[in-house]
Parts: sequence; structure tokens; C-alpha cells
Amino acid sequence: MAGEPLQAQREHWDRTFAEAADLFGRLPSEPARKAAALLKEEGAERILELGGGQGRDTLFFAAEGFQVCTLDYSQESVATITQRAKELRLPRTITARVHDIRLPLPFADGSFDGCFSHMLYCMALTTAELEFLAQEVRRILKPGGLNIYTVRHTGDAHYREGIHRGEDLWETGGFICHFFSREKVAQLAAGYEILTIAQFEEGDLPRRLFYVAQRRPAANSPFTKPRSIA
Repeated sequence: MAGEPLQAQREHWDRTFAEAADLFGRLPSEPARKAAALLKEEGAERILELGGGQGRDTLFFAAEGFQVCTLDYSQESVATITQRAKELRLPRTITARVHDIRLPLPFADGSFDGCFSHMLYCMALTTAELEFLAQEVRRILKPGGLNIYTVRHTGDAHYREGIHRGEDLWETGGFICHFFSREKVAQLAAGYEILTIAQFEEGDLPRRLFYVAQRRPAANSPFTKPRSIA
């Protein structure tokens, strides 16, 4: 594994966010809309967002009535979200913090009803780091809580393009992406019940992604291992 390129991603994202005020636009992503509907059905109130970026989904979740804590390892990202929350008079419903998700999540067990991340899992993270993150998310979820995430998959046009950074990590345009197979989704679902895995496309390339929704089983659930993925 090439350590230095992975470590350099924080600085690259900081520069990118500083140079492009609305890199992904201000409208919420479709996965965030879908996740919000599911979280409302489940009665979720307090959610964690991993990799808040410039806040398009963070602000949407807050406007939909959720209490949102968002983490990002980019200081530029956190500053932008905090400022935009103030401008929209949403600071009481949004908390933004700088955090490296390769480290333990800074929350007590069972702190959240749900967790959402759009393409955070396919950042410059090794499989071992992703396994650790998946279990940290499970820890901070309440029993029955949902973990909803999206990742680019191995059917994407950029898979195996650019510079190989180990495992299924490939760098194009200065960004390192970890591409997921269905087997990797199942591997990271240890201790969860998979509710949904669906393919979708986003952007002009287009990017090809999985949308994954999974549940931390309730304490009295007989569930012990993830279902197989068709």
C-alpha cells in the first residue's frame, strides 16, 4: 500500500473545496433524499453523516427535521458547513466536526438512530480501515439503527484506470477511489442485516454506484450474520 498518496488526500480535498465553492452543487444528492425517506419511516431523529463535504446533504437532512452531526477530515469542509448552517438559521440542528474516520468515532455506544455517507466508503481507505469503520458505525448506532451508504463499484468506468494504489484503489485526477465489489459489501456487513443493495448512476461520466442500506439488529434479534447478496 502506498502510504504517502493516501495521507496526501486530506490536503488535496482541502485545496479542492477551497477552489470550488459548490463542487457538487447545493441540491441534495438523490441517495440523501432516499435515505431521508427511509429514516423517517423508521422514526429516526438523530443521525450521523460521514464525509459531509460542502454540506449539501447535511443541510437537507437538517431542513427535513433531523438532528445531524457531520464529520469530515477537511477543515475547509467543516468551516463551510458551519457557515452555511448559520446563514440558513440551522445551527441548532447541525454539528460539524473535523475527524479522521480511520480513528474511533468520538461518540458513545448507541448514540444515533442512523448513519449516512455518500461515497465516503470509497475514499482512500484500505479494506482493513473500512472493516474498522463499519464496526465503529455499528457501535454508535442504537439497536435497530440504520447505516446507509453509497460507493462506486467495479463496473464504474474509472475502475482499473489511472494509478493503482493497492487493493481496489485507483487514482485519477488526483483523487483516490476504492471501488467495491458485491463481495466487499457483504464482507463489510458483518454484524448487520442488509436491507437493500441497489445499483444507480450519478453525474456526467456517469459514476456507477451501489446504494446500501443495512440495520444493526435489535438486541433480541436472532440475526447473526449478513444475508447473501444476489
